Amino acid sequence: MRPINVTITKTVDESPSTRTFYFDKSFESATPGQFVMVWIRGVDEVPMTLSYTNAITVQKVGDATSALFELDVGDSLGIRGPFGNGFTLPQEDEKILVIAGGVGSAPLAPLAECASYAGSDVTTILGARSSDELIFRSRFSMAGALNVTTDDGSTGRKGFVTDVLNEIDISDYDRIYTCGPEIMMAHVFEILHKAGAHERTEFSLHRYFKCAIGVCGACCMDPHGLRVCKDGPVFNGELLVDTEFGEYKRGASGSRVGV
Repeated sequence: MRPINVTITKTVDESPSTRTFYFDKSFESATPGQFVMVWIRGVDEVPMTLSYTNAITVQKVGDATSALFELDVGDSLGIRGPFGNGFTLPQEDEKILVIAGGVGSAPLAPLAECASYAGSDVTTILGARSSDELIFRSRFSMAGALNVTTDDGSTGRKGFVTDVLNEIDISDYDRIYTCGPEIMMAHVFEILHKAGAHERTEFSLHRYFKCAIGVCGACCMDPHGLRVCKDGPVFNGELLVDTEFGEYKRGASGSRVGV
């Protein structure tokens, strides 16, 4: 699939390391959790989740994202997508729990908003290293109850999202959704698996993508060969039992790297 050209219309600094780029094309048909391939011309093409129907929220972590941060209003990008499986949208009157860490808030904020609009009862556990790294706090608080944790205690509870998760009654929730650093999600998985709640939980994973349409196999997960770009990036917790999730992933060369 050939990328379409989009022009950046606005940028918003969400944190010292994270920025939202709005563009002049809206992907109204996208489901929260789906992703697009973003082509930074002359540098690379990388997967990004949609944080709004017309925006991506990006953390500056490598060559491609650093180059993206050099762009401004009026500059252009190439976009392919949306691709992959998004989150299962909750039904009216369902009680849902959202667990977001860092830039993992990007796909979960629109999900929480959609759920709230549909009449679901939304509770969010939002975590970050510090107060200035909390992303989309106001969006989550407008969608429902919000519990905030920061590693350094600068806002909310000092600690991790798992500290709150360990104290709530997981059986109260019809559906659970999570996205964030994989080490965080692995600890969430352990708690939910022990409670028998992983089957009603959806996890949004990040892997190295090349084609984004399930052909090249670069994002296949051990041992079942699940393709994160095509079979995910959102997976039901049952599919992650006894897989590489939380242990390792693969880099551009195919070699294992830690999470």
